[in-house]
Amino acid sequence: MKILNLYACLGGNRYKWNEVKEDIEVTAVELDPELARLYQERFPNDKVIIADAHQYLLDHYQEYDFIWSSPPCPTHSRMRKTNTGEGERKSKATYSDMKLYEEILLLKHFYKGKYCVENVIPYYEPLIPAKKRGRHLYWTNFNLPNNLGDRKADNFIKETKDFRINLSKFHDINYNIYKVYNGKQDVLKILRNLVDYEAGKTIFETALGIITKSNIKQTELF
Repeated sequence: MKILNLYACLGGNRYKWNEVKEDIEVTAVELDPELARLYQERFPNDKVIIADAHQYLLDHYQEYDFIWSSPPCPTHSRMRKTNTGEGERKSKATYSDMKLYEEILLLKHFYKGKYCVENVIPYYEPLIPAKKRGRHLYWTNFNLPNNLGDRKADNFIKETKDFRINLSKFHDINYNIYKVYNGKQDVLKILRNLVDYEAGKTIFETALGIITKSNIKQTELF
């Protein structure tokens, strides 16, 4: 089974996929070389490509059975609107990145496999209806369970004495990432943006069940 994992980051969504199915071929695409390096260390059997995930999807989407995409969320988040305005600590208004919806439309109308596009709940009404689960929205071409897992990271969002360590533990990532990551991004922001691995596992498990059932039906026809 060939899987495309876009905007791979540290692989929060991908972490438990091998518990669902061992023989999977995962291609991970990440633009940040440092994150790509750490991802490769975490998942040595995956093929890691340092590239623009948005363009890679357009060029290669037909080659995969399942596609996961988590496009950057800052321009869509409710925090963006909260922090926009007048004053020293406020940001200027900016366009929302429409690559999110470009990918959803491409996958919805041209892709034959199963897909999941994940993002935050935006400050506006989503332009394309999505499935809301917890603090995230998911665009898929298959039904999702109402509960993607009982783990909650809400207690780690607020800055407490040990919140950085706790957030690292929550995602099962060594706290030393603060020392070994040499890129330009904020490590705390990276950790906060990771998808809960139980949600990633449940979504992949659901998609795989549908794909397997479909393949069995096709076999029975012949």
